[in-house]
Amino acid sequence: MSRSYSAIHVHLVFSTKLRRPFLKDPTIRTEMHSYLGATSKSIGFQPLIVGGVEDHVHMLCQFGKQRSQSEWVKELKRVSSIWAKQRDPALDNFSWQIGCGVFSVGRDELDTVRNYIRKQEEHHKIVSFQDEFLRLLHEHDLEWEERDSWDE
Repeated sequence: MSRSYSAIHVHLVFSTKLRRPFLKDPTIRTEMHSYLGATSKSIGFQPLIVGGVEDHVHMLCQFGKQRSQSEWVKELKRVSSIWAKQRDPALDNFSWQIGCGVFSVGRDELDTVRNYIRKQEEHHKIVSFQDEFLRLLHEHDLEWEERDSWDE
């Protein structure tokens, strides 16, 4: 076979530092989601949907072949932090929290995850980010360490 193919989909979740509501303004939030999607695409991770609320982001993407997961997330956070600070002086202190969650998504789950991301504002009227993230860890059989901090 002369070509390589990949059909791996992932659900990425990461938050602002201290979960500060940097993305409260709907216009800035929409622009950030678009920027993250374009950046992801430019580095080989095809976005299917980007969404979230004022303090965190969800991305459903087709995993790229050229970069590692950690390189992808590091670059997304790096360039979007620069963008935010240049976009609005009120975002001068913008930064992302250390760490993230990257969860595998089967082909049959793509529409479910897309809809879940699409309905984030509605979802977070009922469920906190911490509860949401712990549920995702549990669903994927990942252990949570008490020493892990929400405040980094």
